[in-house]
Amino acid sequence: MTTASGAPRAPLRGEKILITGPAGRVAFPLAARLARENEVWGIARFGRAVERAQVEAAGIRTRSIDLSSAVWGDLPTDFTLVLHFAAAIGTSLSFAESIRINGDGTGHLMNRCRNARACLVASSRAVYAEPLDPDRIQHESDPLGGDSPLPYSPTYRVSKLAQEAVASFWAEELRLPTILTRLNVVYGDNGGLPMMLLEGMKAGRPVPLGPHGATRAGPIHHDDLFDQLPGLLAGASIPATIVNWAADEPVDMRELCIYMADLTGCEARFVVTSDVSGTRPSDPTLRKRLAGPCRVDWRDGIRRMIEANHPEWLVEGKSRA
Repeated sequence: MTTASGAPRAPLRGEKILITGPAGRVAFPLAARLARENEVWGIARFGRAVERAQVEAAGIRTRSIDLSSAVWGDLPTDFTLVLHFAAAIGTSLSFAESIRINGDGTGHLMNRCRNARACLVASSRAVYAEPLDPDRIQHESDPLGGDSPLPYSPTYRVSKLAQEAVASFWAEELRLPTILTRLNVVYGDNGGLPMMLLEGMKAGRPVPLGPHGATRAGPIHHDDLFDQLPGLLAGASIPATIVNWAADEPVDMRELCIYMADLTGCEARFVVTSDVSGTRPSDPTLRKRLAGPCRVDWRDGIRRMIEANHPEWLVEGKSRA
């Protein structure tokens, strides 16, 4: 929720926070900023030592834990807040493996941290069924389930639906206030989907568009995720609250790519293909009521992203520096 004045809530301070997947593209910028004024712990399998070192360098206490087996070791149980961002994504995962990690693992985590004040579970826009109108803005009450698997992770959509069911059950069973946030496109100074698209454009590849004509999305900047965390956690409830976590306004990804092409001097070409699922915008009404509006205009955020990752790509006069 917002304050009485309508402004976003103050940043989190003095909390003991558990974050899953702290080395991930979405979670790491949040974990690193939260660690400045909170005691933050991060758990993951940490298959790469360099990723664990990066997380620890940001002041985050780490433990190597596989959520699918839930062997907790000496991980504390007295966290005040839980942020569950870890997810199994990939083309080689079976449905059983994906559900065990994303679904069952969420239950293990919530049970372990049952005394927390609030739990945020990061779900995905992918849980929605594909609408007949490709430009429909998807609402939290819209139909769920897709008519085809996602090309980049065939088991992901089903496992995230399982995750939401498990989280909803444990919220009530444990009396643990919970909020399920359905993330749209997330980007920031450490990259994201727009950066991947730009890298392809710079390499001379066309931007792939989904076969259903869907080109709009709700890209949300990491700064806005951080600002909105306190309000979303305050909106955790029993039964669990479900909310879209997306930008205030839909953005046409073709327009976004053309803007990046203008900034960098490369060419934006497009191709329709079944190798991608396409993007969809999400209705931000409930999220704005809980956590306030976004403050990063997507054009400013995209320019910042390029400046942070490839400043040499910007044509003269296109940088704010």
